[in-house]
Amino acid sequence: MEKPKQSDAVARKPSRWLVLLIIVAPPLLWAGNFIIGRAIRDWVPPVTLTLARWSIALLCILPFALKHLRHDARYYLSHLPLMILLSVSGVMAFSLCVYFGLHYTSGTNGLLLNSCIPALIMLLGRLFYGQMLQMRQLAGMLVSFVGVLAIIFKGEPAGLLALSFSVGDLLLLAAMSSFACYSLWLRKVPAEINRTGLLAVQILITVIATFPLWIIEHTAAAAAVWNGFTLAAVVFLGIFPSLIAYLFFSRCVDMFGPARAGLIIHLIPVFGVLLSMLFLSESLHLYQVAGITAILAGIGFASVKRGITR
Repeated sequence: MEKPKQSDAVARKPSRWLVLLIIVAPPLLWAGNFIIGRAIRDWVPPVTLTLARWSIALLCILPFALKHLRHDARYYLSHLPLMILLSVSGVMAFSLCVYFGLHYTSGTNGLLLNSCIPALIMLLGRLFYGQMLQMRQLAGMLVSFVGVLAIIFKGEPAGLLALSFSVGDLLLLAAMSSFACYSLWLRKVPAEINRTGLLAVQILITVIATFPLWIIEHTAAAAAVWNGFTLAAVVFLGIFPSLIAYLFFSRCVDMFGPARAGLIIHLIPVFGVLLSMLFLSESLHLYQVAGITAILAGIGFASVKRGITR
């Protein structure tokens, strides 16, 4: 009787190529989100972009999620506060802070600041969920924090002393904090809730919550400029960084836990800085190199051996 069970387990185990795809796809697609968000910032206002992106994502996911929505409806209602927290933190607030932030800082800075998410996951996990941290992890987070400061203050100590900072960098840092909370809360979702249906619920809540903000923006700000380029950009954002990346990241959290899954965020700058240089003609500055090096070194130092726990 044991052999069939073992064979079934082996059959259900994902292949190495699938695991690699699950790990690589989210940071690659999220890097594209930053590049496109920066590229169309002058044509599509932030709230309009957020609403359009997630409305497209909702239309795309509904045909696949309807049966799961009906089946898991009782779970959504019994975990409604968690559903709202996930939607507001990881979808709505993250998107809005990123798109507003990209109006005031470079796409490269946004990509580099993503690398503080794993440190934030560890820190918030310790503060609010009692996850144990070793001295190695604390030291690593301190080094990473120095790297974040180097990016925010553009390598100028005088900026730190005078509290001279970019509003865009702070908005992006708020977005990263929001996503760190999302990663931790995602682990609280019961395993029996289908992840496709879960994402559809998050998107639906996001669209409903964003709509009143869009009305305010539409009446107070310039209207979006729709053309072939902006339409294609929003459709791309609605399908790839919104649906595919979030589904894969949710699977990654299930497989490895929020702290280890958060480490894939480090691939975003690798993909994104190259894309920024290629498509946005942005330069890579020494303070950015120093900052990302410190962030990666700190996370690497904090993550070795038993440094990260589920």
